Amino acid sequence: MADAHFSAAPAPAHPMSNPGYGKRSAPDQSPRTNHDFAHLPPREAAIAAYIDRLPDGADISVKTLAKHLPYGQCALRTALNNLQRAGHLRRGREAVTADSGCTRWITRSWFSRTARDDAWWTAFTRGDVPDPDPDPGPRARPTRSRAHIFLAALGRATPALSLSEAECARLAPLVAEWFARGADEEAVRHALTSGLPSPVHHPAALLRTRLAGKLPPPPPPRPPRRVLECAGCGLPGRPEALPGGRCGACRGKRAPGRSRAPMPARTVHARAAEIRAAMAQRRERTRA
Repeated sequence: MADAHFSAAPAPAHPMSNPGYGKRSAPDQSPRTNHDFAHLPPREAAIAAYIDRLPDGADISVKTLAKHLPYGQCALRTALNNLQRAGHLRRGREAVTADSGCTRWITRSWFSRTARDDAWWTAFTRGDVPDPDPDPGPRARPTRSRAHIFLAALGRATPALSLSEAECARLAPLVAEWFARGADEEAVRHALTSGLPSPVHHPAALLRTRLAGKLPPPPPPRPPRRVLECAGCGLPGRPEALPGGRCGACRGKRAPGRSRAPMPARTVHARAAEIRAAMAQRRERTRA
């Protein structure tokens, strides 16, 4: 049987891919047995057994496999597609973030000794299935909070208050509460470093006591932002612009944007009559 032919561990000459690429083992697989791929055709079973025994990061591209297995590239391509349909292999792309902060897409080839259905692979793609295997490629640095960064840097200026990574993580919520109450880094640093005993036997315990005991009171609640309506015209306005509940226009003041008050109708007709008379006199002088 072809599976038995490749049951031995592969030769160490099989090349590894570039860091971040190559084979990746899926999590939660059953222990290896001699009948893991008995449900597959002989060719697919032999190829699956060979890939299963390769270490993570091994190059399992068609060209590389063709150099180490007695199959051509076309046969290997067909066999890998069959392994994918059988639930042992999934190929895709994954976004990774390097230490420099740049994100790039790289090709992934996940292999599972235990056959998985499409629902499992979909959950694995979403991240719902835990992936305990470390990624040999570039990884994103864990995001640290402002409070965690502050605590980690505290020991540089005050060596007596140097903390471990775990202690920073435990004390960070207390520092975050100070920040939430309006305190800045300088205020927190002064509260934690002023009047230190000598020597400091337990920095983390001392900082926890000071963070809890000197916690400033919460800021007063902000007054609600209100918009009132004029009792006359109903237009909205700021409360200070509506003394007595009425805007300036409704109180008889000049409306904004108008340079003068409107003239009475009688004055308008009188001015029009004067203009017509002046124009008639000008025409008479022109004729003469």
